[in-house]
Amino acid sequence: MCPHRLVLEHVTSRWGVLVLMELLERPYRFSELRRAIGGVSEKMLTQTLQTLERDGLVHRDAKAVIPPRVDYSLTDLGREAGVQVKALAAWTGERMPDVERARRAYDEARAERARAS
Repeated sequence: MCPHRLVLEHVTSRWGVLVLMELLERPYRFSELRRAIGGVSEKMLTQTLQTLERDGLVHRDAKAVIPPRVDYSLTDLGREAGVQVKALAAWTGERMPDVERARRAYDEARAERARAS
């Protein structure tokens, strides 16, 4: 797989999109981020954060205090990606009525073809 396609996959994955959009708002601790996103398992969030950190999009700041504290934030590169993802999410929300109309037209045409066969 081409390297840029792999990064695109990471950024546009189900959890990657949500992590980037949440971290655009502010840094989060792991448990805060998990609650903010909702529905993500601890394992999937850990994997997503590690992948985005490896790609240079997320910064992990582990503080040597008791109890241990780890904060996650976006790097400059991650902020750029997050802005793009947020724009795509906004576009999706704005254009959903058009998508729903297209789906209905497709389903109706397909049903009509099936009846005609």
